[in-house]
Amino acid sequence: MYPAPRAPRRAVAAATVALLATAVGCAPQPEENASAAPSGSAVKSCAKGKLATKTSGKLTIATDEPAYEPWFKDDKPANGKGFESAVAYAVAKQLGYDKSAVVWQSVPFNKAFAPGVKTFDFDINQVSISTERKKAVDFSSGYYDVRQAVIALKNSKAAKATSIADLKDLKLGAQVGTTSLDYITDVVKPTQEAAVYAKNDQAKSALKNGQVDAVVTDLPTAFYITAAEVTDAKIVGQFENQGGTPEQFGLVLDKGSALTSCVTGAVDALRTDGALAAIEKQWLSEAVDAPVLK
Repeated sequence: MYPAPRAPRRAVAAATVALLATAVGCAPQPEENASAAPSGSAVKSCAKGKLATKTSGKLTIATDEPAYEPWFKDDKPANGKGFESAVAYAVAKQLGYDKSAVVWQSVPFNKAFAPGVKTFDFDINQVSISTERKKAVDFSSGYYDVRQAVIALKNSKAAKATSIADLKDLKLGAQVGTTSLDYITDVVKPTQEAAVYAKNDQAKSALKNGQVDAVVTDLPTAFYITAAEVTDAKIVGQFENQGGTPEQFGLVLDKGSALTSCVTGAVDALRTDGALAAIEKQWLSEAVDAPVLK
């Protein structure tokens, strides 16, 4: 998001989608399995199709606009295509809501995890789970393990970088509020202040126009950008996960939401029965060959 800065994507061949990677990301430091403490009786409150949702009988799901590929398809979250759209509907089904009972809502990336009462039941928008964010909102358990990647124009000095040290003197950019930006400031620690953008589209434009040497996004987004949007750019490399647990995307809920334990249970069930892995394989990737920057 995020701003993974979000980047991508209008339409890319299925072959390109198959290249997308298993690991990727968008927000401040992650946390191991990070759902908030369950509230209420799980058995009673998680009755299928009868949750205490914003609108009775409906499940309101939020994401940012535009909704980029490969997370969504054709900027239409409601079509069930793209990794996060497919995950959202799979979670809804686990909770007892069919496609006709799902209502989509547009919420800006940063607003999704800002303090305050939410207008949605849960948000799905490449939001990485972090201790800091959990002060303001609840998260489900993670539905995707994330890696961050660096993109640069093929003929640039940045494209030759093979280590984190090689990035330090470069002008780097990322979307505001994302893990991508955190990796620049906390891992690379460049000598120049990072350029911060409200949207990934702005970061991509800055890269194309030479205003930054490289941009950081989650890895699947990086593959989409270089394959379909900025074709004279390349993935310089990916970062190792920081700390002992992987960065993960989680569904965002109101702080103290009665739905948190139910949504977490749905995500856990999808992971256990292999549904999440199947959705990831379909929409993101089976393997990726991006060098690791150390």
